[in-house]
Amino acid sequence: MAYVPQRTEESTPVRLALIGSGWMGAFHAETAATRLGGVQLEAIADPALASAVELAERLGVAKVTADPTDVLADPAVDGVIIAAPARFHASLISAAAAAGKHVFCEKPAATSLAELDSALAAVRDAGVELQIGFNRRFAPDFAAAKNALDAGTVGTPRLLRSLTRDPNNADALPGAERTPPWTIFLETLIHDFDTLNWFNEGAVAEEVQVMADALVEPSLRDTGFLDTAVVTIRYSNGAIAVAEANFSALYGYDVRGEVFGSAGMVQAGSLQQTAATSYTAAGYGGATPRLNVELFAGAYTTEIAAFADTIRSRRNGIQAPGPAAPGGADARAALALALACIEAVKTGAPVRLESSRPAAVAAGEGTR
Repeated sequence: MAYVPQRTEESTPVRLALIGSGWMGAFHAETAATRLGGVQLEAIADPALASAVELAERLGVAKVTADPTDVLADPAVDGVIIAAPARFHASLISAAAAAGKHVFCEKPAATSLAELDSALAAVRDAGVELQIGFNRRFAPDFAAAKNALDAGTVGTPRLLRSLTRDPNNADALPGAERTPPWTIFLETLIHDFDTLNWFNEGAVAEEVQVMADALVEPSLRDTGFLDTAVVTIRYSNGAIAVAEANFSALYGYDVRGEVFGSAGMVQAGSLQQTAATSYTAAGYGGATPRLNVELFAGAYTTEIAAFADTIRSRRNGIQAPGPAAPGGADARAALALALACIEAVKTGAPVRLESSRPAAVAAGEGTR
């Protein structure tokens, strides 16, 4: 009698390199180095070399460089995590694709549609995978809401809502000299735009109207750093969506979504960090998350796990497990909305959107 053969994990890990060792990059690096089995953080690159060295020493990574081309030329690297400033994303995607590396890129994938289309063409031509860091898709409550929508539980979407309220206070707001203009649309609400597009799958955003201002820090108004915004979106299926953001939620990091449909409603997101609540002389209370890496720690980890699974599946010639991760088409649709919002603020008028799906994406851009 012989032992029954069992499937074992392959011995060769998925080897990832990080480009950009800032706040979000450091969390992704920790995930690749310590939170996932079968994944290895091979190298770290950042022009701010001191930051990269500190992170590498903390995580036990031997390869550190100030030049991203070093990790792109490294044959040991299977894929890269791009967490550099947004203005470098498109060029780094293109360079990584040309080097044959699979790509995970934080949002936004670019700051203009033209540069994003060029990057997507490079991804398509190279035949590599591209995943975008729209982490809410990997949060259990948002994923459950999406499953309910796909199952038809709430019927046809009619009203949608997504919000992000960041707990920064006035002292924590970044100064104009180091803050990219239009952060609220390109860096913050872009998550809400992707969530709304995902919840209203199959429909296309056709028009946006925006009201936005610098109410938290008025001195930054003229720099394009607005801290309060409400966006209304009309979709091709008639649904109306609202996205809102603010940078002074002193009670905690608040992210929620909702879809009201012809047969009911589904909601995602909660203010409570845990289910524990207190009842005292001061009243009713509970802890709330204060940081994105507290609220979405699991989602950030799961999205990197999905990226590694995709690379592993490509290596083994099989279909990656789980639902398709957000890719180039999703990045473009969300960016188109963000840029339309900027135009709407500048003109003070509603803005119609052109097609957010370029030929390069329609032909297949190498994503799951």
